[in-house]
Amino acid sequence: MAEYQNTTVSSGEMTQRFIEFVMMQAQNAAFMLGQIPHPQTGKAEVNLDMAQLLIDQLAMIQEKTKGNLNADESKILAGAISNLQLAFVEAVRREPSKKAAVQSEAPPQEEQKPPPQSEPEQADSDGKKKFVKSYGA
Repeated sequence: MAEYQNTTVSSGEMTQRFIEFVMMQAQNAAFMLGQIPHPQTGKAEVNLDMAQLLIDQLAMIQEKTKGNLNADESKILAGAISNLQLAFVEAVRREPSKKAAVQSEAPPQEEQKPPPQSEPEQADSDGKKKFVKSYGA
């Protein structure tokens, strides 16, 4: 059985870890808001749903740790949340204009038919049924 090692971490080190965690979450949210270009494509990609989730998680951490953070931790967390919330509002304002521009440029599409449903009970080589996941279809 593995031995339990009691390691004590200084409060300064815990503060540093907390700040790094907050900054990592903030960076992920900024990436989802299109503020940081995608490393492979070099283009900014926007995913508002994921950005909102990350911002909400930081706000939840702020609420759950209220009264337990030192001044530096509180300041960094509050600043990250407010900056991301402003960036989110700006991204939401930009998105409708982009969608309108894309829709006006796109030719009218024919009515799309749903793809044919595959046979969900396919047998494996052992005669066992394969697992098939269906999302509301």
